[in-house]
Order: sequence, then C-alpha cells, then structure tokens
Amino acid sequence: MNALPALLDHLVLATPDLAATVADFTRRTGVAPAPGGVHVGRGTRNHLVSLGGTGYLEIIGPDPEQSEPDEPRPFGVDELTAPRIVTWAIRPPDLDAAVAAARAHGHDTGPVRPMSRRRPDGALLRWRLTDGGSDPSGLVPFLIDWGDTPHPSADLPVTALVELTASAPDPSALRPLLSALGTALPLTAGPVGWSCTVDSPRGPVSFG
Repeated sequence: MNALPALLDHLVLATPDLAATVADFTRRTGVAPAPGGVHVGRGTRNHLVSLGGTGYLEIIGPDPEQSEPDEPRPFGVDELTAPRIVTWAIRPPDLDAAVAAARAHGHDTGPVRPMSRRRPDGALLRWRLTDGGSDPSGLVPFLIDWGDTPHPSADLPVTALVELTASAPDPSALRPLLSALGTALPLTAGPVGWSCTVDSPRGPVSFG
C-alpha cells in the first residue's frame, strides 16, 4: 500500500536543537539524515531523509553558525521546546493553477513567494511556496514548486513512510480544504497533532 498522501512533497519536523534531533533520528532508525543546507538570513538549516518516492522528511532547526535573524525563524522554531511535526507541503503540477483553484473553492493558500537555501556543496537551490494560508493548525499543507531546481529527494537515505495520520478538533472543517488542494490526510478528532511512522533497519519508528 502506498502511504504517501496525494502530491506529498515533504513533512516538516521542526526542532529547537537540530543536532540533537538528527542524532536521535539516527539512533532510533539506524539511518542518518543527509545535510540539506542553510537558509541564509532565516537563521535555520536542515537535514533530509527520503520517505519513499519523491516525498521526504525535512528536519529543520536553528543554525548556530548564523547570527540571530531580523524576523522569527520559520515554522515557529523559536517557540519550540521539543521537536515535533508542524506541517507539510504538497507539490501540484502547476502551483499557480492550484492556488487559483483552491481560492475558487474558498481556500486562500496565502501569497506565493520565492525562497532559497545553500547546499553544503555551495549550490544555491531556489523554489517558490505559499505560506499556508489562513489555517493555523499546519494540517492544511502549503504548496511548493521547485521549478528547474533538482528535487531534494534525489539520492537521500530512505526511511519509507508506513503511516501518516493527524488529529484536529474539527476534522470536518479541514477535509474540504484538503480536497480543494487535491490531496487528503487521515484525520481523527482530538487536539492538533501528527503521527508519522517510517520503516527502518531497526523496524518501524514513529514521530509526532
């Protein structure tokens, strides 16, 4: 069974201590996430591991080699006291058309803006994304378009996604938004939260 949600690009596991979270992931799975790169001026850097196919897990946290950024770090990193999955991204075939279609169905994805990061080999990656729109839970994905940039999932170590579920106080309010974006996520009623299980050399491992 393919556990990847439709159009999944990546999950975002944010952490207040990147090195410690990467080490914990490596210890629990036996797979070391690959260094992704530095978000220059944003105060963060990341490590990546494939979830199978072209989906991947991004582990993102403060970059100790950068000075404090002028604005808060992305994904609420500055407020975290422990690592947790905070949101996810989908990659539609046409980002601008997907934004327009979502708005036609009543979901504002937020503006599209350019982003970049510097890989360890010095290459600069550029992409476009939305900011997630009006849903504050992180359960409705933001949209991403890598353009001509090689997709980050290429040549990553793999921990295949076995199961991805989430909970929300009112799942019925989120399902139409997910449908408007051409994707779906198994949702149950409860506090906002995630459960992600991956296969690994050390057996199934779950993160939230």
